[in-house]
Amino acid sequence: MLAKWYVINTYSGHENKARANLEHRIQSMGQVAYFEDIVVPTEQVIETKGGEKVQIEKRIFPGYILVKMILTDDSWSLVKNTPGVTGFVGSDNKPTALTPPEVDRILHTSTVEKPKAKAEFSVGDQVRVISGPLTDFTGEVSEVNIEQSKLKVMVSIFGRDTPTELGFEQVKKV
Repeated sequence: MLAKWYVINTYSGHENKARANLEHRIQSMGQVAYFEDIVVPTEQVIETKGGEKVQIEKRIFPGYILVKMILTDDSWSLVKNTPGVTGFVGSDNKPTALTPPEVDRILHTSTVEKPKAKAEFSVGDQVRVISGPLTDFTGEVSEVNIEQSKLKVMVSIFGRDTPTELGFEQVKKV
Protein backbone atom coordinates (compact mmCIF):
# COMPACT_ATOMS: atom_id res chain seq x y z
CA MET A 1 0.00 0.00 0.00
CA LEU A 2 1.10 3.54 -0.72
CA ALA A 3 1.38 6.19 2.00
CA LYS A 4 -0.80 9.29 1.54
CA TRP A 5 -0.91 12.68 3.23
CA TYR A 6 -3.69 13.33 5.74
CA VAL A 7 -4.57 16.43 7.74
CA ILE A 8 -4.87 16.00 11.49
CA ASN A 9 -6.69 18.45 13.72
CA THR A 10 -4.90 19.44 16.96
CA TYR A 11 -5.43 21.95 19.70
CA SER A 12 -4.33 25.33 18.31
CA GLY A 13 -0.89 26.24 19.63
CA HIS A 14 -0.11 22.60 20.50
CA GLU A 15 0.88 21.41 17.01
CA ASN A 16 4.51 20.66 17.92
CA LYS A 17 3.48 18.91 21.13
CA ALA A 18 0.94 16.76 19.25
CA ARG A 19 3.64 15.94 16.68
CA ALA A 20 6.07 14.88 19.44
CA ASN A 21 3.36 12.77 21.13
CA LEU A 22 2.51 11.12 17.82
CA GLU A 23 6.17 10.37 17.03
CA HIS A 24 6.62 8.84 20.50
CA ARG A 25 3.50 6.66 20.14
CA ILE A 26 4.56 5.48 16.66
CA GLN A 27 7.91 4.33 18.10
CA SER A 28 6.55 2.75 21.28
CA MET A 29 3.74 0.89 19.48
CA GLY A 30 5.98 -0.45 16.70
CA GLN A 31 4.07 1.30 13.89
CA VAL A 32 7.09 2.93 12.18
CA ALA A 33 6.42 1.05 8.94
CA TYR A 34 3.07 2.81 8.50
CA PHE A 35 4.27 6.39 8.97
CA GLU A 36 6.63 8.27 6.62
CA ASP A 37 6.50 11.91 7.71
CA ILE A 38 4.84 14.35 10.12
CA VAL A 39 4.90 18.05 9.26
CA VAL A 40 3.77 21.21 11.05
CA PRO A 41 3.45 23.60 8.07
CA THR A 42 5.33 26.84 8.83
CA GLU A 43 6.84 29.77 6.96
CA GLN A 44 9.65 32.19 7.77
CA VAL A 45 8.33 35.72 8.27
CA ILE A 46 10.14 38.96 9.09
CA GLU A 47 8.23 41.02 11.66
CA THR A 48 9.04 44.33 13.24
CA LYS A 49 9.14 44.06 17.03
CA GLY A 50 10.32 46.92 19.21
CA GLY A 51 11.73 48.75 16.21
CA GLU A 52 13.89 45.78 15.14
CA LYS A 53 13.30 43.33 12.31
CA VAL A 54 13.05 39.80 13.64
CA GLN A 55 12.74 36.58 11.62
CA ILE A 56 10.19 34.21 13.13
CA GLU A 57 8.64 30.91 12.13
CA LYS A 58 4.88 31.24 11.77
CA ARG A 59 2.40 28.37 11.48
CA ILE A 60 0.54 28.44 8.19
CA PHE A 61 -2.43 26.38 9.46
CA PRO A 62 -2.79 26.83 13.23
CA GLY A 63 -4.46 23.75 14.71
CA TYR A 64 -3.41 21.34 11.95
CA ILE A 65 -0.51 19.02 11.18
CA LEU A 66 0.12 16.84 8.12
CA VAL A 67 0.92 13.15 8.34
CA LYS A 68 2.10 10.92 5.51
CA MET A 69 0.94 7.43 6.44
CA ILE A 70 -0.54 4.17 5.28
CA LEU A 71 -4.10 4.20 6.60
CA THR A 72 -5.05 1.02 8.45
CA ASP A 73 -7.37 0.49 11.40
CA ASP A 74 -4.33 0.35 13.71
CA SER A 75 -2.61 3.45 12.32
CA TRP A 76 -5.93 5.36 12.36
CA SER A 77 -6.51 4.38 15.99
CA LEU A 78 -2.94 5.29 16.97
CA VAL A 79 -3.31 8.82 15.56
CA LYS A 80 -6.86 9.31 16.85
CA ASN A 81 -5.89 8.38 20.43
CA THR A 82 -2.75 10.54 20.59
CA PRO A 83 -2.82 13.28 23.25
CA GLY A 84 -3.28 16.70 21.61
CA VAL A 85 -4.91 15.24 18.48
CA THR A 86 -8.62 15.93 18.09
CA GLY A 87 -9.11 13.90 14.91
CA PHE A 88 -8.63 13.65 11.19
CA VAL A 89 -9.99 16.10 8.64
CA GLY A 90 -12.54 14.31 6.49
CA SER A 91 -16.20 13.42 6.26
CA ASP A 92 -18.22 10.74 8.03
CA ASN A 93 -15.34 9.88 10.40
CA LYS A 94 -13.26 8.82 7.38
CA PRO A 95 -9.99 10.69 6.81
CA THR A 96 -9.70 12.31 3.40
CA ALA A 97 -6.27 12.10 1.77
CA LEU A 98 -4.82 15.27 0.26
CA THR A 99 -4.31 15.36 -3.49
CA PRO A 100 -0.71 15.67 -4.78
CA PRO A 101 -1.26 19.31 -5.94
CA GLU A 102 -2.58 20.24 -2.46
CA VAL A 103 0.44 18.63 -0.80
CA ASP A 104 2.85 20.38 -3.19
CA ARG A 105 1.24 23.76 -2.54
CA ILE A 106 1.23 23.35 1.26
CA LEU A 107 4.73 21.92 1.55
CA HIS A 108 6.13 24.41 -0.96
CA THR A 109 4.90 27.32 1.16
CA SER A 110 6.35 25.72 4.26
CA THR A 111 9.82 25.44 2.71
CA VAL A 112 10.07 28.83 1.02
CA GLU A 113 13.73 29.87 1.18
CA LYS A 114 13.29 33.64 1.16
CA PRO A 115 11.37 35.00 4.15
CA LYS A 116 8.48 37.31 3.39
CA ALA A 117 9.11 40.92 4.40
CA LYS A 118 6.13 42.07 6.39
CA ALA A 119 6.61 45.74 7.17
CA GLU A 120 9.29 48.27 6.42
CA PHE A 121 7.82 50.63 9.01
CA SER A 122 8.38 50.66 12.74
CA VAL A 123 7.03 52.70 15.64
CA GLY A 124 8.71 56.11 15.78
CA ASP A 125 9.42 56.37 12.03
CA GLN A 126 8.73 59.73 10.40
CA VAL A 127 6.52 59.31 7.33
CA ARG A 128 4.89 61.50 4.70
CA VAL A 129 1.39 60.79 3.39
CA ILE A 130 1.55 60.32 -0.40
CA SER A 131 -2.12 59.64 -1.18
CA GLY A 132 -5.57 60.33 0.21
CA PRO A 133 -7.07 63.41 1.87
CA LEU A 134 -3.96 64.03 4.02
CA THR A 135 -1.46 64.06 1.11
CA ASP A 136 1.78 65.90 1.96
CA PHE A 137 1.15 65.82 5.71
CA THR A 138 3.93 64.26 7.79
CA GLY A 139 3.64 62.35 11.01
CA GLU A 140 5.12 59.77 13.33
CA VAL A 141 4.17 56.08 13.25
CA SER A 142 2.59 55.09 16.58
CA GLU A 143 1.34 51.60 15.66
CA VAL A 144 2.06 48.99 12.96
CA ASN A 145 -0.63 46.43 12.05
CA ILE A 146 1.18 43.87 9.91
CA GLU A 147 -1.83 41.60 9.29
CA GLN A 148 -3.89 44.42 7.75
CA SER A 149 -0.93 46.34 6.25
CA LYS A 150 -1.99 49.48 8.13
CA LEU A 151 -0.24 52.08 10.24
CA LYS A 152 -1.52 54.41 12.92
CA VAL A 153 0.22 57.73 12.27
CA MET A 154 0.11 60.79 14.53
CA VAL A 155 -0.44 63.61 12.01
CA SER A 156 -0.26 67.23 13.13
CA ILE A 157 -3.48 68.93 11.99
CA PHE A 158 -4.06 72.53 13.11
CA GLY A 159 -1.27 72.14 15.66
CA ARG A 160 -2.76 69.02 17.28
CA ASP A 161 -1.53 65.44 16.90
CA THR A 162 -4.35 63.42 15.39
CA PRO A 163 -4.19 59.61 15.16
CA THR A 164 -4.86 58.54 11.56
CA GLU A 165 -5.04 55.02 10.15
CA LEU A 166 -3.28 54.67 6.82
CA GLY A 167 -2.32 51.77 4.55
CA PHE A 168 1.36 50.93 3.95
CA GLU A 169 0.93 52.11 0.35
CA GLN A 170 -0.34 55.55 1.42
CA VAL A 171 2.87 56.64 3.14
CA LYS A 172 6.62 56.68 2.61
CA LYS A 173 9.47 57.18 5.03
CA VAL A 174 10.88 60.69 5.27
